[in-house]
Amino acid sequence: MNTSTSTSIDTKRKIAKALLSIGAVFFRPNEPFVWASGIKSPVYCDNRLTLSDVTVRNEIESALALAIRENYPNAEILMGTSTAGIPHAAIAAHILGLPMGYVRASAKDHGRNNHIEGKLAPKMKTVVIEDLISTGGSVLDTVDVLRGAGADVIGVASIFTYNMSISFKRLSAAGVQNVSLTDFDTIVDAAVELGYIKPEDVTRLLAFRDNPADEGWINT
Repeated sequence: MNTSTSTSIDTKRKIAKALLSIGAVFFRPNEPFVWASGIKSPVYCDNRLTLSDVTVRNEIESALALAIRENYPNAEILMGTSTAGIPHAAIAAHILGLPMGYVRASAKDHGRNNHIEGKLAPKMKTVVIEDLISTGGSVLDTVDVLRGAGADVIGVASIFTYNMSISFKRLSAAGVQNVSLTDFDTIVDAAVELGYIKPEDVTRLLAFRDNPADEGWINT
């Protein structure tokens, strides 16, 4: 199954440059970031910063809404991932005139013990909104919760993907399609063009993308 739907090159470059312009993407190949998973990364993407810049936020939400219209025209509800996907799901849903909700990282231990917030009817055609996809594990946890509640998850829409092969394999195995507004390769190209990184850094960055578990890129 093809797990990646289309986003135009122009949109990818526009969003990539927007993220770079507000410092939402950090490059540090000589002092790697450490993700929660323990993976050492030369790049860190903080899409929460997009909410604080009105121009960039509008560009992203408009692009998300368009991507959903074009790739998931029969969507009936948007469901954000906790927590970074929630505001993007809310704004895109408002633009599209669709209901929205979100999936908690874990079920509440009080009240109604909700794992899903918002009204979700069985078989409702659902698009999951995620801020970024790295290995794909987090977004698939959300998909599993929604499917367990009876939702018909027709796909994922995200702002950014690292283009890691492990994410493609996991999404494919789960039968989940994803459309991202921009991706790792496009951001790297834009970062070189705009002088955020040096051309000689590209080989190391792509080596990380191809095999994040192999830290050999750090010393090359």
